[in-house]
Amino acid sequence: MCCPEASVFHQKGEILLKIMHLSDLHIGKRLNGFSLLDDQRYILEQMLHIADERKPDCVLIAGDVYDKPVPPAEAVTVLDSFLSELAGRQIPVLLISGNHDSAERIAYGWRMMQKSGIYLSPVYDGKVEPVTLRDACGEVRFYLLPFLRPGDVRVCFPDTRISGYTDAMRTAIDAMQVDTSVRNVLVTHQYVTDAVCSGSEEIVGTVESIGTELFAPFDYTALGHLHAAQNVIPGVRYCGTPLKYDFTEAGTRKTVTMVTLGEKGSAPEIEEIPLVPMRDMLELRGTFEKLMKRARSDCFVRIVLTDEHEVPDAIGKLRTHFPHAMMLDYDNKRTNAEPLLSAVSARQKAPMELVDDFYHAFNGEGLSDEQRDILAPLIREIWEGEL
Repeated sequence: MCCPEASVFHQKGEILLKIMHLSDLHIGKRLNGFSLLDDQRYILEQMLHIADERKPDCVLIAGDVYDKPVPPAEAVTVLDSFLSELAGRQIPVLLISGNHDSAERIAYGWRMMQKSGIYLSPVYDGKVEPVTLRDACGEVRFYLLPFLRPGDVRVCFPDTRISGYTDAMRTAIDAMQVDTSVRNVLVTHQYVTDAVCSGSEEIVGTVESIGTELFAPFDYTALGHLHAAQNVIPGVRYCGTPLKYDFTEAGTRKTVTMVTLGEKGSAPEIEEIPLVPMRDMLELRGTFEKLMKRARSDCFVRIVLTDEHEVPDAIGKLRTHFPHAMMLDYDNKRTNAEPLLSAVSARQKAPMELVDDFYHAFNGEGLSDEQRDILAPLIREIWEGEL
């Protein structure tokens, strides 16, 4: 499974390695019945323009390349076009599979692809050989570690006690035997403790979280999985999604993460380059009459009507002004009097929170710590592949 070395040489006077960190493209995603392929093509084209301007030495894609394990043909074509454009620019691409991807499909053809500078994570077998790039400061070794569940690692290390995600990740990293005398970068797709989740991904409590101390051997850890861009600790970063995939993200800004990696021991420099979507995501609130008087908008829209009585075919009528209206909710005396588990609140809650709310509604108190411990692995099993 060894990947051959790749070399990058800077022009005279340049000494720093520039990395474009991407993740969670979710190509092929549909949101409330609307295909996002056109929006994804648009944002990927924008990333290519950024690559032309900033001239990164490599592009990292930290998992969830597709939205489904078996992506539609159009999604495969979109990714193929993006990778071909980067290869044509002679920019190495290092790509791993995420929990939404099929590791086997992502790995297909990886030996052939690396001849064009496209490095795909093979299906995990307990060994991770680094891809090595060079600049004037020496080697930078990139370790491609796809999304792993504890069971994936147990198969490779049957004599090692692996009881959860932290044990699995520790075992996988220890097996790499990272040489800390050179610069090392980890590309992986996991949920890290103390990271902030958004509404477009669901995490079951701390069942799958891992501690940042495991990333100590690496000068930079390029994470995927969570959709909000954030530094968990210095040198450990989620770049976030390039598009908004949930209305809880309305009003936020999406960016491309550009990392400048200096000499060994120096902190990586992080720059966020703004992305401008083809269609933004908005939440509009008001009466039906008031909203119908607004100017037409092509954005993706969630509408909250404050009328006390339901308006017949409200969504159909509102789409004459807002053709990409995705959701319609009411906020009035009736909905405010409904139980806590309304459609509006439920969309923003993790499964454990929903169970706790349900239990509280019938018993007058929430789940105990013991009950949560019993439920956590069951919830994880039920939602496996979706979280």
